Amino acid sequence: MAPPHRASKIGENIAGPPGPTRRSLLAGVAALGALGAAGCSRVATASGTDGGDLLDRLRGAGVVRLGIAGEIPFGYIDTDGRLTGEAPELARAIFKRLGVDRVQPVPTEFGSLIPGLNSQQFDVVAAGMYVNPERCEQVIFSDPDYQMLDAFIVRKGNPKGLHNYQDVVKKGAKFATGTGYAEIQYAVDAGYKESDILIVPDQVAGLNAVEAGRVDVFAGTALTTREVVRKSSKAEVTEPFKPTVDGKPHVDGGAFAFRPTETRLRDAFNVELRRMKKSGELLRVLEPFGFTKDEMTDLTAKELCG
Repeated sequence: MAPPHRASKIGENIAGPPGPTRRSLLAGVAALGALGAAGCSRVATASGTDGGDLLDRLRGAGVVRLGIAGEIPFGYIDTDGRLTGEAPELARAIFKRLGVDRVQPVPTEFGSLIPGLNSQQFDVVAAGMYVNPERCEQVIFSDPDYQMLDAFIVRKGNPKGLHNYQDVVKKGAKFATGTGYAEIQYAVDAGYKESDILIVPDQVAGLNAVEAGRVDVFAGTALTTREVVRKSSKAEVTEPFKPTVDGKPHVDGGAFAFRPTETRLRDAFNVELRRMKKSGELLRVLEPFGFTKDEMTDLTAKELCG
């Protein structure tokens, strides 16, 4: 999930915490509404115990509530009504190791994830959320379970030779990206005029715009662009690259978010996450959702929080 578009701080939900969404491909939307109604009651408030006692309470209840945003491949309800995605499946594995056997989805809008977490509506954010300094002021993060580079959707053969945002500017290419995507600011930082950017709902609409010739390039994450062009006969994806942020190459990382008082739960989660990274189990869990070795990372939350 992307870091914030700095102009609005939150993409579509300006009142929420920093960071735009990565929209879903709409699978399971109807199921989200029903499950959201079922999961809207609040969890018990945290005690004054040093490091928090949520882990003990979750073990006692046998279930952990996960805040999700209905976004493929990060966390969503599939067409069979089942909770899945890279974050929920990883949560299942880790919380089982921690003595919590069940996970329960609490669907919400992406911009409501941090407010919902801090107002006790669920126990943890499991939505592949990018770690950035603004969010680190509001929640605490596990270490990232994946890293993400950017990539472009272009017409077959990449006729304009577009490989990064600087190329887009130099060659006067028609540029598109998604609503609230971090790629908006990456392009602006490279010198592209924001008012000239075509904003589309998601990567599917971006692919359609490239195929129809309305734009020369659509920018998104390496994973989402790679997946969406698989069946296209008119478009291809470029090699992943690092956008430039504050003059330096930048890599984003996605992680789980916890309430600031629950350091004990976050630390226990990190222990199991590190074990899964070391054994290779993490990649095995994430591979079905399009993640590869290139998305595995040793980045830490501390590094990304700044």
